[in-house]
Amino acid sequence: MSFEEGVAPREPRDLTEPKAMRALAHPTRLALLEALGRREPLTATEAARMVGESPTNCAFHLRTLAKYGFVEEAGGGAGRSRPWRRTHIGFRFEDAADAGDTETTTAAAALGAVLWEVWLERIRKVGAMRAGFSGDWSRITSSADAVFHLTPEEAESLLGEMTALLHRYRERLDDPSLRPEGAVPMELIQFTFPADALRPLED
Repeated sequence: MSFEEGVAPREPRDLTEPKAMRALAHPTRLALLEALGRREPLTATEAARMVGESPTNCAFHLRTLAKYGFVEEAGGGAGRSRPWRRTHIGFRFEDAADAGDTETTTAAAALGAVLWEVWLERIRKVGAMRAGFSGDWSRITSSADAVFHLTPEEAESLLGEMTALLHRYRERLDDPSLRPEGAVPMELIQFTFPADALRPLED
């Protein structure tokens, strides 16, 4: 797939529609978007090998993702040989209680629950495999836990700074030609929350 000069890079999608959130709240569909993030375009058959599902199942889920605007045809092919690409690079949504109306809040909570389960399962798998990593894979796999005393405003500022740091490399998600030799897909799974939500201080 070639990326034309002058074409604006794809941006993250701000999810606000309950139907789109519910459509995305499915492990296979999330896995397909992740597979496209690693290599695109992909046909249903190619994606099936990456996500461990049948080509028929992947074709169905890709059509569903297309229906709600998450993927589009990349051109060429037909049926299961039809290649697909993402329409956006990632997505954002508000899954807190104040996300909006009841329908939106419920859909966002359902999507958030699926995402947390997918992320936690991924962390468990990496933890079980990590002892067998060697060389570069061992050096660049890390984990950490830290506690900071911040005001809500400071916490928002910190998250913004961390996001800006990662955005240094965002264009490489959209344009493979920008990835230097030796670059591999890296994933950062980050959870931030007020510690007192789990362990309230005694009065």
